Amino acid sequence: MKNILIILTLIIPALAGCEAPGQAPGKEPELFTVALWNVQNLFDGVDDGTEYPDFRQSSGWMSEMYEARLLSLSRSILEKPFLPDLIGLIEVENSNVLSDLSRALSNRGYNHTAFAKLPGSANGVGFLSRYPLIETRAHSITIDGQTTPRPVLEVRVEARGEHLVFFLNHWKSKIGGENVTEALRRASASLVYRRLSEIKEADPDTPVIIMGDFNVNHDDFYRRSFFTALLPDDPDAALLASREAELKGSPDYLVISTEKPPRSEYFPADTHALYSPWGIEKEGGSYYFRGGWETIDGFLLSRGLFTGTGWDFFDALLLDREPFITSQGLPNSYIPRLGRGLSDHLPLLLLLKFM
Repeated sequence: MKNILIILTLIIPALAGCEAPGQAPGKEPELFTVALWNVQNLFDGVDDGTEYPDFRQSSGWMSEMYEARLLSLSRSILEKPFLPDLIGLIEVENSNVLSDLSRALSNRGYNHTAFAKLPGSANGVGFLSRYPLIETRAHSITIDGQTTPRPVLEVRVEARGEHLVFFLNHWKSKIGGENVTEALRRASASLVYRRLSEIKEADPDTPVIIMGDFNVNHDDFYRRSFFTALLPDDPDAALLASREAELKGSPDYLVISTEKPPRSEYFPADTHALYSPWGIEKEGGSYYFRGGWETIDGFLLSRGLFTGTGWDFFDALLLDREPFITSQGLPNSYIPRLGRGLSDHLPLLLLLKFM
């Protein structure tokens, strides 16, 4: 029996200010810097019934603690070696929280925001941008009666007259069992794959950056030896995918290539291969779990970022230093009862260069 997929796409307005990006008038940027950070449950001080227990007033969570956390997060963002032009934030409670953080960074020009979450859910995903968001969409998908816990947020940014498309993801976690939850991660991957096909048909050279907390390591296929939502360009992975091809519509996986530009050697020629900096520009991991580092946060880059014209991939960085890590070298996790720390995930940076 075939799975039933319901895909919902909403075109939503971006919350925008009227100020220009924080640059000298008339000066166009040579670098476009993107930050990605799972900020570990950024909740405000208002109870609305969807918060996790630690972030309710009955547990001692107060507005003052929220304001203090906004201050520490904004300070850490401004300490980065490159001031990001676009910040993708994960585990944010609502659009008001995103706007509050934007105001905390107001002197740096983060005047444009976009946010998405599902009704009744605890948190969602959002962008802060120093450039206008000229198009914003939120995508959700349901498979076999189960809806992915968070939507995929898509924005389009224009810089130096060129368009860049970003997808911000927070896929289903492995809580409940890796095998049981994999179907929802693959459903999210199929949604992204569909949009990649539509964008490629309209303009095959559009640079696309897929980013987020995928809850899948870039090398999980080798770690776990079964079908995952992210597959390497590997003959065994391609064979496994081909066996399921007759049961599926569009692919419910994304193929990771180590080539620049990304390409697929073992999958069909029209497969959307994407480049991951993990294992090449970035080593280690962004999340520490059960005694080891994981690469569940990351960027996946389309061929449009390797053309030698317009915006091209330049570098990727993992911010594995203070204040993001402790003296033991582990993520500086936020502890609600103490009001201390930043996040259990490390931030990542992506640098694009105008060619």
